[in-house]
Amino acid sequence: MRPVLKWAGGKRQLLPELLARLPQSFNGYHEPFVGGGAVFFELVAQGRIATAYLSDANPSLIDVYLGLRDGVDDVIAALRQHRYERDYYYQMRALRPADLSLPQRAARIIYLNKTCYNGLYRENRRGQFNVPFGRYKNPTICDEPNLRAAARALQGADIARQHFSTVLDHARPGDFVYFDPPYHPLSPTANFTAYDRHGFGPHDQRRLRDVFAALGERGVRAMLSNSDTPFVRELYSGFRVDQVYVARAVNSKANGRGKVAEVIVWNYQPE
Repeated sequence: MRPVLKWAGGKRQLLPELLARLPQSFNGYHEPFVGGGAVFFELVAQGRIATAYLSDANPSLIDVYLGLRDGVDDVIAALRQHRYERDYYYQMRALRPADLSLPQRAARIIYLNKTCYNGLYRENRRGQFNVPFGRYKNPTICDEPNLRAAARALQGADIARQHFSTVLDHARPGDFVYFDPPYHPLSPTANFTAYDRHGFGPHDQRRLRDVFAALGERGVRAMLSNSDTPFVRELYSGFRVDQVYVARAVNSKANGRGKVAEVIVWNYQPE
């Protein structure tokens, strides 16, 4: 089972480090920035999740997971209608999601993700997907076995478009929360937080820290990943912070890619 979408900052490279620090057992699993869902799908494959609460502020992303959970056959049927052609791609990109059914919206985002430049998700100030057409030899638009595996994993999961702070309304002692927010930029010119038009700035990072701290006070175990910057270090100075190095390929220039320092923050003692 693999993530259905390629998502900037996806956690497949970081998975071993995250899994090594997870509690041995927990009740409900919460992921308020679900993104590509690499951690969720891996934990399902390992049989470690009984109850899951997945959320994100990005409505297009949530449409994909709701569409797969509630009607994978319809999503697959819609995906099979799409084709890898430049003009067709821009026609699909220009469609208004509100004019489409849920399976059509889910299929559209999967299609755009598989055929856009570098598998990137980015929105303009009007909330419109604006990534250009990508150049691939023969992209797999409809990976039916993996879509069906993801749909099975999502059965029974609570999936919603919500602000990350709503985790305080649902998480209970004994639960586990994993936060994978848009990372704090390493430099002013590396500020990629355009997963949606509202961005994710310092104020949001501070609010997230407050939520993280509140969970610990309630006996809810939580883990968070972010970039390794002085700002992030200062925010989480009261918690355990581990430095890890991860291969990243968000930079459009090949010589700007490679291993970068990130941090994993946790509010509980290692087992």
